[in-house]
Amino acid sequence: MRVLGVDPGLTRCGLGVVEGGIGQPLRMIAVGVIRTPVDDEPALRLLSLQTEIDEWMQQYTPDAVAVERVFAKANIKGIMGTAQASAVPMLAAARRGLPLALHTPSEVKAAVTGNGRADKAQVTAMVTRILRLQVAPRPADAADALALAICHVWRGGAQNRIQEAIARQQRVAR
Repeated sequence: MRVLGVDPGLTRCGLGVVEGGIGQPLRMIAVGVIRTPVDDEPALRLLSLQTEIDEWMQQYTPDAVAVERVFAKANIKGIMGTAQASAVPMLAAARRGLPLALHTPSEVKAAVTGNGRADKAQVTAMVTRILRLQVAPRPADAADALALAICHVWRGGAQNRIQEAIARQQRVAR
């Protein structure tokens, strides 16, 4: 399974593509960060995100998309940009008919480090180790995007298979 992980942000949006499966070694396919100028209008910044994400989708052909679930913080202005940015990969997945999963930060941290309250340095260190990278992905947005993809391969894929099995059993029971 090939998963595109997206750590949404209007200023910096992390992207990471991971390939593998449960019980198999994971491999990083690509990692990067989309940066948009803070002086640009929000619509232009979102268009830049859409253009880049569409290019990643075409180039890396993911089987699924995992996006960090936005949660409310005290900084309402910051959360609005993040919420707007998170809609872009969600729409890109929908346009391509790809499965989409939203994972909370604590879910991702728990999947990658075993601790739902891990700090960014711990997440980056474990992503580097899990993917057997020579150099830690930087900035943190890039590492977080890879962590989202890893979380989805390990947890999201299993959830999808469980849902498919339940649906098959319900069809057979009818």
